[in-house]
Amino acid sequence: MKTVKISLDSIDKVKSFVNEINRFNAEFDLVSGRYVIDAKSIMGIFSLDISRPIDLNIHNADNIDEILETLAPYMITE
Repeated sequence: MKTVKISLDSIDKVKSFVNEINRFNAEFDLVSGRYVIDAKSIMGIFSLDISRPIDLNIHNADNIDEILETLAPYMITE
């Protein structure tokens, strides 16, 4: 499992993020505080506080490099 911090601070970012992530055959969870939701669920994402950075857990992905490259616009580098 790999964890990265992402920012989804607008409705347009959420929509494009869900479209991008649904291209991959891997499991993704978003973790915000004590809440864990399926990252492929647009309704689930809108139940989170999207004004703050969110942890994205990437599970069992064979093509992790391609996923990270695709998600780079959403990732927060510290």
